[in-house]
Amino acid sequence: MLKIEDLKVSLDAEAGLVRAIDGMRLSLQRGETFALVGESGCGKSMTALALMRLLPDNGRISGGRLLLDERDVFALPEAQMRAVRGGRIGMIFQEPSTSLNPVMRIGEQIVEAIETHTPLRGAAARAKAIDWLDRVGIPEPARRIDDYPFRMSGGQKQRVMIAMTLAAEPDYLIADEPTTALDVTIQAQILDLLRDLQRERGLGVLLITHDLGVVAGMAHQVALMYAGQIIELAPAATFFASPKHPYARLLLQALPDAGKRGESLAAIAGTVPPLWMSFEGCRFAPRCDRAWALCHGQRPALSDSGVAGGELGQDGGKHQVRCLLYSEPQAAAGAAPPPARPAEIALRPPAEAGVGPALLEVKNLRVEFASPSSWLGGKAKRFVAVDGVSYRIAPGRTLALVGESGCGKTSSGKAIVQLLRRTAAISGEALLEGQDLFKLDGAALLAARRAVQIIFQDPFASLNPRMRVQEILEEGLLALRPELDSAARRRNLELLLDQVGLRRDALTRWPHEFSGGQRQRLAIARALAVEPRLIVCDEPTSALDVSVQAQILNLLRNLQRERGLSFLFITHNIGVVEYVADEVAVMRAGRIVESGASSEVLAHPQQAYTRKLLEAVPRLSPKEGLQHPKRWG
Repeated sequence: MLKIEDLKVSLDAEAGLVRAIDGMRLSLQRGETFALVGESGCGKSMTALALMRLLPDNGRISGGRLLLDERDVFALPEAQMRAVRGGRIGMIFQEPSTSLNPVMRIGEQIVEAIETHTPLRGAAARAKAIDWLDRVGIPEPARRIDDYPFRMSGGQKQRVMIAMTLAAEPDYLIADEPTTALDVTIQAQILDLLRDLQRERGLGVLLITHDLGVVAGMAHQVALMYAGQIIELAPAATFFASPKHPYARLLLQALPDAGKRGESLAAIAGTVPPLWMSFEGCRFAPRCDRAWALCHGQRPALSDSGVAGGELGQDGGKHQVRCLLYSEPQAAAGAAPPPARPAEIALRPPAEAGVGPALLEVKNLRVEFASPSSWLGGKAKRFVAVDGVSYRIAPGRTLALVGESGCGKTSSGKAIVQLLRRTAAISGEALLEGQDLFKLDGAALLAARRAVQIIFQDPFASLNPRMRVQEILEEGLLALRPELDSAARRRNLELLLDQVGLRRDALTRWPHEFSGGQRQRLAIARALAVEPRLIVCDEPTSALDVSVQAQILNLLRNLQRERGLSFLFITHNIGVVEYVADEVAVMRAGRIVESGASSEVLAHPQQAYTRKLLEAVPRLSPKEGLQHPKRWG
């Protein structure tokens, strides 16, 4: 058993002492999946780093123990910790781009992990690395093993990192958003692999994720975190069937699906409070729709008495809640809390039919990359990433581009915004209101960049680490909206931060001070800053938790209604597609294999490939119960 006892993590910051984790207790059994869920900034990833003793320089474990087979891992010297880290406890990090060495071939990195933690050496270790690349779905693993990370898509890099972690054969796995960058078919394949390893080797998994569908399909136990504390703990079936904490209930209401098209999602107002604050009452009270006077002055405890005397879950586990609604002080206070408020519903105006002139019309787009066969100037090979793709996007409409990782979705989006001019051969046309983007230069290209913006898949790689947030957001305004003075730019930036759910003091901070989800919100704010007419959204919500995803989707929908914005939405989240997309195009191996109105394609797919994509989606419907994806064969 892996047992966490009263874990406390503190970080020194300019604003004061940050209590990132405040008294966490939980245990993980071999062969069990324990899911840790909650908003970005709640302390989930900091928990993972603390367990691996990989905290940043300003962080420290200020209390508690981590018991691995009754041995305190926090008390081990670093020399012994190296054997635990990777060998006994493996970790899949949230951002693959920052976790893979950019100057080492991926095979060298996997072999290094195998040789460090297993008896295999040389050719045997390399053979095992190839086998693991194949098991996680990397095509042509014997060839791709000698590639560098930059030659792989975000989803492929994530799979490489999963292979590197699992190849060391740990007993426990800490998986921090392991499927965030993966399409639904590869996600299903990875989750099937983890289930198989649990059966074969008794692998214990601490799963940190914001994807509640994945939690529903994988987890045995669920812990919901908020502001550094666990606020609800229950068996997974009990948690989804009968959530108790108001925060849990609002999270489930925020899930997007086809049934909520035209409505505002139940986004939770406000943001997670800064953890250097001194809390007098419940930490969620300022955002809670059931809060009452007692909540602001008394701290609730997480205890077995929190729910009907510690009621048992559906599988016999205890259901615990940190909320005064279920404790004795409520009855003694002589006043009742307010009833839950229904989610706001704002009907979306009927979308135009899209039969008029297109804002963007792509005709026979082809993107071809050249790769030298050797570093000594061998004959260049050609790789076609996008092969004759055509589609149109009308003003105020959203086209969703879906498909497996590596099928050409991102290459198509980058080609449109002119980011592949020097690295790829591009042919075809991309007509923005009749003007071919591929033929623009100079001032004309600069004007087009204001009209067409992009939100990148990897927020860490797309934000300059040497610039503060204000400089990052202001850069586009300085280049593309020179008519604004400094005061106007500042007002615009503060409004943008409000819209994407970040506090205004974020302007003075650096990108590395934010979580992955918070960095994605900064990337979205940067794209919105210059008021474009078309935004290429490359997995814009993949790094966001459910509540922030709802805020962003509501924001994008409202901007579309108010400004007539159009979106090319590249995503693997079918729930998001059902909610936002007017049309859907399904890509496979660089080509569109099926397209049409989203209601038709998703409800009545004609291609076998599309049907397999939809079957692989983990779905969660509080009304219909849990729906697990079919195994991907």
